[in-house]
Amino acid sequence: MAAFSLLVTHAPFEQQYAFSAYRFVRSALNLGHEIKGVFFYQAGVQNANRFQAGHSDEFDLYAAWVELGTQFAIPLNVCVTAANRRGVINKQDAIENSQQGFNLAEPFAEVGLGSLVELMQVSDRVIQF
Repeated sequence: MAAFSLLVTHAPFEQQYAFSAYRFVRSALNLGHEIKGVFFYQAGVQNANRFQAGHSDEFDLYAAWVELGTQFAIPLNVCVTAANRRGVINKQDAIENSQQGFNLAEPFAEVGLGSLVELMQVSDRVIQF
């Protein structure tokens, strides 16, 4: 079986890329493959925004990523620079910048680009969505 990592560069509400990434992870796990991690970059960091509020008849991709990351202990890495530029901040950043709230929480984790390089090194394939 193969070890995969994913690079998600699209927001959950942009076309179908982020949803396709989620479906790929689910399918790969069902087939016995290993997922080393998911790295959210550029607009993809919006997948980690816990303040998303979709319609009741829409698939909740945020909740799906949280469940997947928690259930299978898959690292959900969010590029800290891309996230901060797009207003996706964790609790510590909110405190340091005197913000009222934060919208990035576990199992998502802010990391640097070095984490993407590490995922590339331990994976057989890196797939971008």
